[in-house]
Amino acid sequence: MGEVVNVSDGYARNYLIPKNLAVEASTKNIKEFEHHKKIIREKAAKIRDISKTTADKLAALKITIKAKVGEEEKLFGSVTSMDIAQALAAEGFDIDKKKIHIDEPIKRTGEYTVNIKLHSDVAATVNVHVVPE
Repeated sequence: MGEVVNVSDGYARNYLIPKNLAVEASTKNIKEFEHHKKIIREKAAKIRDISKTTADKLAALKITIKAKVGEEEKLFGSVTSMDIAQALAAEGFDIDKKKIHIDEPIKRTGEYTVNIKLHSDVAATVNVHVVPE
């Protein structure tokens, strides 16, 4: 996409243009394409800035998750990314559980650091405190 290539007239006229896979490289079409690229770059920059702002807010946040515990402060089960996503939703952050990366399973009470991938360029860390219920 976005490349100017030379193809035979028949291939362009009979296949590429009817299937909307290509357009003629006129000055009007090239300027229109450049305009669309500029709009896409601006939207991507805006999304990246919003992600950075969210990452800064998440870094200052400390989440407390209550879990049932047994002997020696061991949890029945473990704290999952879904539990963390629900705790973040309670704080007002809508983050998909697939973006939350837990280094090792959380199976004991205590404090843990969890990484969240907000954007391809932006990652945040959240402090999670697991306490007995």
